[in-house]
Amino acid sequence: MTETADADREAPPIGGRWPVPDRSLLATVLGVPPVAAIGVAALFTAIGATVDLLRIGSLGTVFTICFIAGCVLAVAWVRRSGLFGPMVQPPLLVAIAVPVVVLLAGTPAPGAGVAERLLVIGAPLVNAFPIMAWGTGAVLLLGVVRLVVQRPPKLTAGNRPPARKPAAEGERSRAGAGKSGSAGGATGGRPRAGGAARGEGRRSGSPRRS
Repeated sequence: MTETADADREAPPIGGRWPVPDRSLLATVLGVPPVAAIGVAALFTAIGATVDLLRIGSLGTVFTICFIAGCVLAVAWVRRSGLFGPMVQPPLLVAIAVPVVVLLAGTPAPGAGVAERLLVIGAPLVNAFPIMAWGTGAVLLLGVVRLVVQRPPKLTAGNRPPARKPAAEGERSRAGAGKSGSAGGATGGRPRAGGAARGEGRRSGSPRRS
């Protein structure tokens, strides 16, 4: 069953339009799972943060472009049924990706104290707050537009598929009919045997006339 469902999902539908829960921002493009969309945004964010921290020592234009582009691409490419994760990811990406990149880049120095480490890690987070706000606003706006525009069609009397009788119920009804028929045949044959036995008993019990 799972292999059949995956094959149906990979095959392009008739007319080129995917079902609403599986489509991306474009009806003709199949959406990716939420985990893959969040991974795309995290990759863009990490690339932008690494380039800016190695280039100027703080978050700048490259990080802004990569962060916003990755978050918007994730919301546009994810399946309609999995919009929640990419819509709430921008603050989490900044809070996780930036400190990780700072630590991997070798700053602060190995002998630095706790206060210095917190300042070195916290400064990029503070500088990234306006960028995070802009990215979050753009992502939420695009996500709300998709939720409103890409609504599943409502079933009406005209487009509602006809109700089908389950195969199991049909088999049960046919089995019940077969059992009742066989039972009827068995009960129909018993009275005849009994009548024949009673007839033989009467003939044997009657006195013979000399």
